[in-house]
Amino acid sequence: MGRGEASNKTTISLDQWENKLSQVKVPKEEMNQLIMNFFVTEGYVEAAQMFAAESGTSPNVQLDAITGRMEIRKAVQSGNVEAAIEKVNDLNPEILESQSELLFHLQQQRLIELIRQGRTEEALDFAQEYLAPQGEENPKFLEELERTVALLAFQDTRSSPVADLMDIAQRQKTASELNAAILSSQCSDREPRLPMLLKLMLWAQAQLDDKAVYPRLSDLVVGGLSDPKGGDT
Repeated sequence: MGRGEASNKTTISLDQWENKLSQVKVPKEEMNQLIMNFFVTEGYVEAAQMFAAESGTSPNVQLDAITGRMEIRKAVQSGNVEAAIEKVNDLNPEILESQSELLFHLQQQRLIELIRQGRTEEALDFAQEYLAPQGEENPKFLEELERTVALLAFQDTRSSPVADLMDIAQRQKTASELNAAILSSQCSDREPRLPMLLKLMLWAQAQLDDKAVYPRLSDLVVGGLSDPKGGDT
């Protein structure tokens, strides 16, 4: 950054910034709802129950329903996709009937688990019966299917170009997609609001960087601000 560019920016001192922040009033009820939304969306049933008792904040959903949703999520995360599909259909069969991409990704994850277990012939039969027809109708699905089947060409899948499919992160991705679909079917937020607000705040901070020198939020954990003169608070 050039010296001239920096001099054109507005400078806001730490005292000025904290004074402005002190004038922003966020009702405690709204903060509590934000916290409760996080607990409910992420499936922390016990935390939601305790927080409801302590703060008087309603979860706005039946907490028993969260337990069922978390069982489905954990089934995918543990590699038991078949059980997860059965539980989803018991919960609401329209979820998978109306979302072909989600169904494909669950079946793709099931194929990955068969390959992980070394059940090669069963994996090929499963791909041909359940995934290939979808790939013929959708080029995107076909590309994903080809990447998955490519795992069979490698004795050590961890060194293959498609090794990412065998990562636990792939299970988590599929589980999160399914969790979001269940939440949507229950007229709930697909994602917790708190992380989205943090992303929005970081985006706004990046926009402000071009216009001003100010106390930036330097630590999301404790909410620490950096002093424009140097150092953190």
